[in-house]
Amino acid sequence: MIQEAILVLAGIGLFFDTLGALALHRFFDPYTRLHGATMCTTFGSVFIALAVILYGYSLGSSAMVLHTIVALVFLLLTNPTGSHAIARAAYRHGVKPKKAVVDKLRGAMK
Repeated sequence: MIQEAILVLAGIGLFFDTLGALALHRFFDPYTRLHGATMCTTFGSVFIALAVILYGYSLGSSAMVLHTIVALVFLLLTNPTGSHAIARAAYRHGVKPKKAVVDKLRGAMK
């Protein structure tokens, strides 16, 4: 039963990571690419980490479970922060959103 749950969680994670890779290829500007890739890969990585936690639990390896939980916490903190920093740097260097209706940063950036 645990092996099936591990496979399902890993499959869901791989599916969302694949969607993130397709977002990098399909979307039209850096902001939508970042959004699609960051959201999908973060979600996919959570499911893969859950599969690894279940696998470590089934082996009785508390070290594997603990390391995976710590890695998951750092991933959840750094992935959105990094994508925000990349988007802000792109905007500051003159890359404007192509299809944005509202640009709240236009007056704030100098």
